[in-house]
Amino acid sequence: MGPNLRKFHGLQAMAHQPQTDAARKVLLPGGLLQFVPRLMVGVGLAAISLLSQQSRQGVMPAPGQLSTIHLVSPVPNGNWTLPAGDYANTRYSPLNQINTKDVSHLRVIATFSDGIPHGQEGQPLVVHNTLYMVTPFPNNLIALDLTKPGFPLKWIYQPHPNRQAVARACCDTVNRGASYSHGLVVYCTLDDHVVAVNANTGKLAWSTRVGNIYRGETITMAPLVVHGIVIAGDSGGEFGVHGKITALALKTGKVLWRAFSTGSDKQVRIGQNFHAYYAKDQGKNLGKTSWPADAWKIGGGTVWGWISYDPELNLIFYGTGNPSPWDQQMRPGSNHWTCSIFARNPETGYAKWAYQMVPHDAWDYDEIMENIAIDMRWHGRMRKLLLHPARNGFMFVMDRRNGQVLSAQKFVSSVNWASAYNLKTGRPVVNTLKVAPQGKFAQGICPSSTGGKEFVPSAFSPVTGYLYIPAHNTCMNRKESEASYIAGTPYLGSSTAMYPGPGGYQGELIAWDVRHARPVWSIKDKLLPVYSGVLATGGNLVFYGTLEGWFRAVNARTGQVLWQFKTGSGIIGDPITFLGPHGKQYVAIYSGIGGWMGAVAQPSFSTDDPYAGLGAAGAMTAIKKISEPGDTLYIFAL
Repeated sequence: MGPNLRKFHGLQAMAHQPQTDAARKVLLPGGLLQFVPRLMVGVGLAAISLLSQQSRQGVMPAPGQLSTIHLVSPVPNGNWTLPAGDYANTRYSPLNQINTKDVSHLRVIATFSDGIPHGQEGQPLVVHNTLYMVTPFPNNLIALDLTKPGFPLKWIYQPHPNRQAVARACCDTVNRGASYSHGLVVYCTLDDHVVAVNANTGKLAWSTRVGNIYRGETITMAPLVVHGIVIAGDSGGEFGVHGKITALALKTGKVLWRAFSTGSDKQVRIGQNFHAYYAKDQGKNLGKTSWPADAWKIGGGTVWGWISYDPELNLIFYGTGNPSPWDQQMRPGSNHWTCSIFARNPETGYAKWAYQMVPHDAWDYDEIMENIAIDMRWHGRMRKLLLHPARNGFMFVMDRRNGQVLSAQKFVSSVNWASAYNLKTGRPVVNTLKVAPQGKFAQGICPSSTGGKEFVPSAFSPVTGYLYIPAHNTCMNRKESEASYIAGTPYLGSSTAMYPGPGGYQGELIAWDVRHARPVWSIKDKLLPVYSGVLATGGNLVFYGTLEGWFRAVNARTGQVLWQFKTGSGIIGDPITFLGPHGKQYVAIYSGIGGWMGAVAQPSFSTDDPYAGLGAAGAMTAIKKISEPGDTLYIFAL
């Protein structure tokens, strides 16, 4: 078995927001909020003790540190109807029944097993006393009744996707959730279908195929619904697909427009109103001319992460994935528009601006990470910001009106593929010693291909002004070799071996002070990356999980761990909070290890080959000893 196939072997062996009265009290006319920082006193003692492999350091913010912060869209204050809770991707809820003083009394109220022990990614939805969860393949949609004791099963919709999709799934057969709008739950199946299901009855409203699994295309991302338009992207950058994003009519499922990540300006939907901020991103048909010959047709740039939306600017924001193949010498040029951020009009699909974060990516630094839209005071004046904690290990603060980079600082100290970003040109200052020449290894590249963080999303609190980043400290050695393209098969040309980074830890939850572009506190994990999404709440709490299966609540200002609960498997899902039918606050999280790095925990996965799992095996040698597959939703309350 060749090195490219060895890497896939281990993975493929596994098969608009309703507002309550409380919310209206927070959202003043125009959405402008004034937050006054408070030093917390009388905080309850932690109900647990930290494990020996973890460390924490806390810095209290100074009074008066924060200025006005403008929330771009309503935040979830009872229901949870969108993947991130709100259009801006803050993953913040003002609910505060559960807070620093009482969180130590949090207990399990209900559990539900979906019976599929693969990666439980994404998050549930909660709408009008019903909880909806999407499973890994075969992508069943499950509805639970929150009005009855134990939250019993209400109905199950089974889409019966094509099993051939499993063989084309790069990194486990995962799904990252759904969106709710106008009585429909909309989500994607692994075999390239977007489906809309009646939220009351569980009956299929429509199903539209938007890709071709036999070319290596799959879909794992959560779609977003904007103005009656469903927007969904694709996966398959490791199979040489033509990455794209598709818009469909919510009522009928009809395809309205499609924008590719590579190709001519017409294919990328770049028109006369497109204005890139940096000279490197200006010019006609860069999606073709920055590639050799017809390489752009199989150039990757898939859209498998998160989409955010600014109602005032009427723009969606999303990132594109890595170029294909991984062997960078086979595709000289900047390889636009892979590893880029796009701003598009959701109705027409035309791009307003774009910024390529990693020209000619040589490390698999997909930039499909979350883009969080906030308005806040930046260097003396209010700015419309876009926060992007990048896979490449830099924390970007951008002006979302035009794509200008205002700040790009390392949030993981071991990052060495580039020393900095030139804010005048928008280019990274690349360390050429960390670019692998064909047939030879480049040693000690940090971060690894799994990035300074993975797809798992951060959360932003408008109360603290901090972005809470689930980070990795993993490095790699990498060698490249020429690859041959065969439709529907891996198209890589690279051998990668990962290992824990320097400093004695491999994961870290970081509280990042956006205004001052610096970390404030962190919680380090010695053995494993942090592979869970994050939730911030009005109770001054931050929730997240670990690959060992610990689900934690920490003080949002100091990082003090106040509570933790050991679930049955590693956590790679994203926590949510909601109000039950009697006005009681709940917190929910999936437990079930999987995904790229977590797949190593599967019984069928051998860690003998350090190149297995696209190189993840070398960084996850301890995982089988401390975690195992799972398939459970946990719901907590006081």
